[in-house]
Amino acid sequence: MLDDDLIAIVGMAGRFPGSPSVAEFWANSLAGAEGVSFYGRDELIEAGEPAELVDDPAYVPASAPLADHDRFDAELFGYSPREARVMDPQQRVFLESAWEALEDAACDPDRLRARIGVFAGTGMTRYLWQNVVPALGSSLNPLEARLLNDKDFLATTTSYRLNLRGPSVNVQTACSTSLVAVHLAAQSLLSHECDLALAGGVTIELPHRVGYLYQEGGVNSPDGHCLPFDHRAAGCVGGSGVGVVVLQRLGEARAQHRRVHAVLRGSAVNNDGSGKVGFTAPSVTGQAAVVRDALFIAEAKPESIGYVETHGTGTPIGDPIEVEALRGAFDGVAAGSVALGSTKASIGHLDAAAGIAGLIRAVLAVREGVLPPSPYFEAPNPLLELDGSPFYLPTTATAWPGGDTPRRAGVSSFGMGGTNAHVVVEQPPAVPDSAPDVPGRQLLVLSAASERSLEAWRLRLADAVPDSGLADVAHTLATGRRRLPHRLAVVADSPEQAVDRLRDVSARRIRIAGDPPSVVFLFPGQGAQRPGMAAGPHRVAPVFRTELDRCVELFERQGVALRDPLLDAGSDPDALRRTDLAQPALFAHSYALARQWEHWGVAPAAMAGHSVGEYVAACLAGVLDLPDAVRLVARRGALMAALPAGSMLAVALPEDEAVALLTDGVELAAVNGPRQCVLSGRTDAIERLHGTLSANGVRCKVLETSHAFHSAMLDPVLERFEQEVRRTPLRPPSIPFASCVTGALIEPGQATDPAYWARQARRAVRFGDALDLLAADPGTLFIEVGAGRGMAELARRHLRALRHAPISSLPLTGGDHDEHLLAALGQAWEHGVDVDWTAVHGDGPRRVAALPGYPFTRKRHWITAPGRSSTATAPVDEPAPVVATTGRATTTEAEAIVIAVFREAFGVDDIGPQDDFFGLGGTSLLAAEVVHRLRKRFAVEFPVRYLFEAPGVADLAALISGTDQGDTEEDLDALVAELSALPDHEIAHLLADGTDGATP
Repeated sequence: MLDDDLIAIVGMAGRFPGSPSVAEFWANSLAGAEGVSFYGRDELIEAGEPAELVDDPAYVPASAPLADHDRFDAELFGYSPREARVMDPQQRVFLESAWEALEDAACDPDRLRARIGVFAGTGMTRYLWQNVVPALGSSLNPLEARLLNDKDFLATTTSYRLNLRGPSVNVQTACSTSLVAVHLAAQSLLSHECDLALAGGVTIELPHRVGYLYQEGGVNSPDGHCLPFDHRAAGCVGGSGVGVVVLQRLGEARAQHRRVHAVLRGSAVNNDGSGKVGFTAPSVTGQAAVVRDALFIAEAKPESIGYVETHGTGTPIGDPIEVEALRGAFDGVAAGSVALGSTKASIGHLDAAAGIAGLIRAVLAVREGVLPPSPYFEAPNPLLELDGSPFYLPTTATAWPGGDTPRRAGVSSFGMGGTNAHVVVEQPPAVPDSAPDVPGRQLLVLSAASERSLEAWRLRLADAVPDSGLADVAHTLATGRRRLPHRLAVVADSPEQAVDRLRDVSARRIRIAGDPPSVVFLFPGQGAQRPGMAAGPHRVAPVFRTELDRCVELFERQGVALRDPLLDAGSDPDALRRTDLAQPALFAHSYALARQWEHWGVAPAAMAGHSVGEYVAACLAGVLDLPDAVRLVARRGALMAALPAGSMLAVALPEDEAVALLTDGVELAAVNGPRQCVLSGRTDAIERLHGTLSANGVRCKVLETSHAFHSAMLDPVLERFEQEVRRTPLRPPSIPFASCVTGALIEPGQATDPAYWARQARRAVRFGDALDLLAADPGTLFIEVGAGRGMAELARRHLRALRHAPISSLPLTGGDHDEHLLAALGQAWEHGVDVDWTAVHGDGPRRVAALPGYPFTRKRHWITAPGRSSTATAPVDEPAPVVATTGRATTTEAEAIVIAVFREAFGVDDIGPQDDFFGLGGTSLLAAEVVHRLRKRFAVEFPVRYLFEAPGVADLAALISGTDQGDTEEDLDALVAELSALPDHEIAHLLADGTDGATP
């Protein structure tokens, strides 16, 4: 079969009795551990079981419970505490497992341009009727209750919450639900309805952690143990669990270098029809047919199958029928060559999740080459007639011997009502070698929905960093995990260093990313140059190296030799003090660094350059071609270098006080901030002024410059430089950048005027005004694109107004330039910048690294059924309940009414006058319910728009108290219908824009 006819299982996740993860499920399977729990009498009565029931001799105090079934990371998935409490726990745990399965597949739906389908089913919706409705009664919104609980919405809820755009199909075939879901998902992939697919199922038995009443002849075990195919087999035990797999066409999975757990070669589904004893009875004919069909579709001969993960309920009737059906499908296969097993022996019968649990165990068996044991097995049920048959049950974990074909296993799942499913899985193909680890450092990026989760995530990752393949780890984290607001980036050159830095609390830095920032590149001017300043990035950043070499070659054509000064830290330290070398060096360095940032996907929305730095901005904006920019910068530096020497003085004074100091031979050269000015002029005049200011206690410093830039001392060369510019094609800028002359964004007429570029060399640099302008947007992120922190430090005075701290790309001196550059990229990502990780990690194939999953911050969200104890499921480490902010101690009578209604609606007790309907998690559906209740409590008709105009408790109470008329019930019904059709983000938009669209 061709790869395009086969399906790869590229992701798996699950939670099972006694096994909170797939890895622990496999370990427990190999150890023969049993996930069934047995309960004491007091424990059962405390849980709400009647004493007379518990004392009944037929009562079996056992079940296979699911840990933390009552907990959920509601915040991660965008649910309010109230919604989470009302929501069926089956839907909640399925959402979390779907998230984990996508992570295991290194698939981020927000970035992956693919249609991802969902095929899934759930057990009976007991929570709504046993817990929610009896507890909340008429206060429950019927539509909301249905959306949060009904089986119909399992798949679509998953698609909505995880942003999946493929087919979203609920599957319900009783016990075979989840394996039928796998079959349908595979068919959808083969027909190209979707590109990836989630498939699985979930069941949570309620009441939880209680036993059952044994009935002779029924399906339940008399002693709480399930012993499939054993001579003592007498029934199964109910269990709770969830499992999800991610499927993809094998050819595409291999092309995308995904980790393939196993290959699904073929599957089949049928129904028994009426040819059996009764509706609930199994059928030899139907089961045998579905196994044969699956083998035929998989192009797999029966003798190539080494293991069958059976339905295996351990019932006296079901086991013999299943073996008889298998015997028919495996006719002629050598005796004792096919191992049998059943997950129900260890985790109970998971109903809608039974098939996916069996599939996951079979996948692990073919992948790992180990046959899982049935340690309970003593002797076969005589009705099975196993002697001489192809089948046997291993009692210990056994190495799976190789053969002429890859390891293959069959998986069966049969639903009550006759829908049968069988799939054939095969060991994964050999994995091609990953690209060699990129020499040097790697950037590891982590994100989470909360700081608590991020803390847990970094420590969990530190415990799991593999001994090799750090580049694969970096790639998997960057491309295969969702981008969440709480972020941490770590640079490391080895797995050992990665572990140390992830665990180093003192070195960690957690930022909260919001909307992508508006990136502004800042380019330094003369004074930010040092020998060898390009050596580090030239060694490790390919685009920087290419662009710098290109600039160096172009400058060499202009007679400017830059290679040694830029790349050799041991070169003549005085060389870059010469203006004819310093300005070209700064231009080449900043230009190459900007192109490296752009290659990583970090493109500027605007730019600003200090003096010669403006030429970098003009070149990147398309005003100048690179060869022309190089020629002008070289000519500018040469003309200035030929002038008499001068000096410059930085003074910590406001502009007006600095201007008052000007004397003959001293001019204002730059205004970099409110108290950051630079004066320029003859050396003797500058030295006298320096002495006077120092004596008066004014902070000032003579700068290391060779000439008096931006002063009258440049006048002799301005006309010649303008003539040089007139020979150069100039175009309007395609990217906004600030003018040094005005401090405002440069106008097209200025950028294309040769006289402007002459004035730019002469006039005072108004860099402070440019920063003020660009920092007016609080979402601005300044990135200094050059060596040092000079420009970033100038921008830091705007920190109070900005959401993002300025970033410097490289250190001026010392330190590891490559580490600093990667750390700067990490900081940009932490601030919310979208990074092109393919560009960062190179073109070579990177493998998906096996990493731990997201550390959910689960809190208990549970409505206890009347007559049942909350302590039966409440863990001892119960976190503090979600507390709404209380603004003041006293409330008015009207506020008390609003608070009471809000408490009923949200299920949150601590609500005060300063709380807000939407801040508490209000939705359009809940708004209709709240307005209806408020109208009854206040006995007044008020406009529905009041809730949107004044969603706060105190404001809403005041607004309602002052009205005596409003919308009619017909108006309310019409508005509710309109609001219900709107997504919540549009409701929020209406709120932000006033009441337009929300008035009657």
